[in-house]
Amino acid sequence: MLAQNPVQFAVMAAAILCAIIVHEYAHGRMADFFGDPTPRQAGRLTLNPLVHLDPIGTLMLLFFRFGWAKPVPVNPAYFRDRRRGMLMVAAAGPVSNFTLALVAMAGLKIVGGSLANPLTLFLYFLLQYNIWFGLFNLMPVPPLDGSRIVRPYLRGPAAQMYWQYERYGMMIMILLVATGVVGFILGPVAKWVVGLLDTLTFFLN
Repeated sequence: MLAQNPVQFAVMAAAILCAIIVHEYAHGRMADFFGDPTPRQAGRLTLNPLVHLDPIGTLMLLFFRFGWAKPVPVNPAYFRDRRRGMLMVAAAGPVSNFTLALVAMAGLKIVGGSLANPLTLFLYFLLQYNIWFGLFNLMPVPPLDGSRIVRPYLRGPAAQMYWQYERYGMMIMILLVATGVVGFILGPVAKWVVGLLDTLTFFLN
């Protein structure tokens, strides 16, 4: 794709960077809001992409549409309510992606035009990548945000099994992506989210 259309690749890369940087920044900002100084001390309360990007994860994102950023360090010991604090911190990332997708949908309706327009193309990629990035991170597979959301509510054998297989989370995640299971599961949901965002911005039609 890079060799065939460098402009499209550059626009796509910019949209991907926006999605992952805002996602990680939201995690850090929410942890800071709940009293955890760890993200601030680590210098993660910034939109500077160099602070958040993982070199290998970024290359994977650009060339294979699957990758990661450097996780924002969080210490739940600072939270008055650990369960609520971790829930809010984990949810902040996907929520920021869906918010950015809503902005992109509104922008597409305002700007209009064909995908030959770099701005329209950027907004299109921004919409798509934020929806997929948000949904993907809500999957309850460690180390994704979904696992942090469900983990505090597991008890007994379910919690023990979850902890036991957590170390295999990355392998499970790669397997789900490589076999197309993620696309099969999230594809219909992504289309529904697009429809929802279209409805929410109906006044711009």
